[in-house]
Amino acid sequence: MTGNQRIPALSIHIYRDQTGFDALAGEWNGLLHRSSADTIFLTHEFQRTWWRCLGTGDLLILVLRNDKGEPVGIVPLYATHTPRGERALAIVGCTEVADYLDFIIARGWEEAVYRALIECLADDLWSEWDLLDLCNIHQDSPTLVLLPTLAQERGWITSITRDDVCPIVKLPATWEDYLEQLDKKDRHELRRKLRRAEAMAGLRWYIVGAEHNLDEEVEDFLALMAASTPDKKAFLTPQMRDFFRQLARVTCDAGWLQLMFLAVGERKAAAYMNFVYRKRVMVYNSGLDWQSFPQLGAGIVLIAYAIRHAIEQGYELFDFMQGDERYKYQFGGQDVEVRRLIVRRA
Repeated sequence: MTGNQRIPALSIHIYRDQTGFDALAGEWNGLLHRSSADTIFLTHEFQRTWWRCLGTGDLLILVLRNDKGEPVGIVPLYATHTPRGERALAIVGCTEVADYLDFIIARGWEEAVYRALIECLADDLWSEWDLLDLCNIHQDSPTLVLLPTLAQERGWITSITRDDVCPIVKLPATWEDYLEQLDKKDRHELRRKLRRAEAMAGLRWYIVGAEHNLDEEVEDFLALMAASTPDKKAFLTPQMRDFFRQLARVTCDAGWLQLMFLAVGERKAAAYMNFVYRKRVMVYNSGLDWQSFPQLGAGIVLIAYAIRHAIEQGYELFDFMQGDERYKYQFGGQDVEVRRLIVRRA
């Protein structure tokens, strides 16, 4: 909808508490699937869980509807104050535990939704905001093109910076084809580590399924995560632990959770909490008992098994998500950027 095309009028309703998640439950994911931002972090399940466990400030969920009453945009925001005292609007989920975020807009409706959103933000009723701080926007999102242009027309100041990189591997048809994609040195080292690991008595790996007790497996994962590094141990506050527990449950119920472990005998050596969403495996977080098995390379071995399993299942992408750790590139990761868009009211 550009050029001389008429921009259709849209109605906007704002939910100011978490009852908005309940009201939109039947429409949320359907609209997400019709958008260019279809990621697990924008699903109704993730957004509601994040807000319930980690949300602070004032919730503002905007739903934009066309003249037929159909939702064409959902903008989940919350308002807080920056250390400088500025009133900031951010996307629900920003920043620590949601690697990709955006507004949820039906394809073809982007310009209409953004124009309506800008009008809403410019309204006197919205005078108490200083900046719109949108984190973790995929580099190819129309948000990074349309929203700054419309904001600048209002005289507002915009900036776009790189938030992080997400190394991604495009998966071929076979494991051998995948290995051939790797640098020769990395391929040799990976094969060596797998041979050494598979020579260990009692080595096994598994994905948590219906035959397991999910609550117990999640606790084992959190214990391994805390054992990995002092930073991860500090990160796992009681509030964050509760978030991981609830997220594991809702994503398991939705069929998206891939919680996997590498064990030697009865002792778990490594774990990954992944998501499988739209034929993409997304590496969310990990745990490692490196002190018990210092020579095993358990995290590397388990990632290799995860990639091989993904290829066997016919998945298309293996997404290491945010962070430029060296091992991601040894596995063939190619960077995709996520960016931060800030709109500052002049």
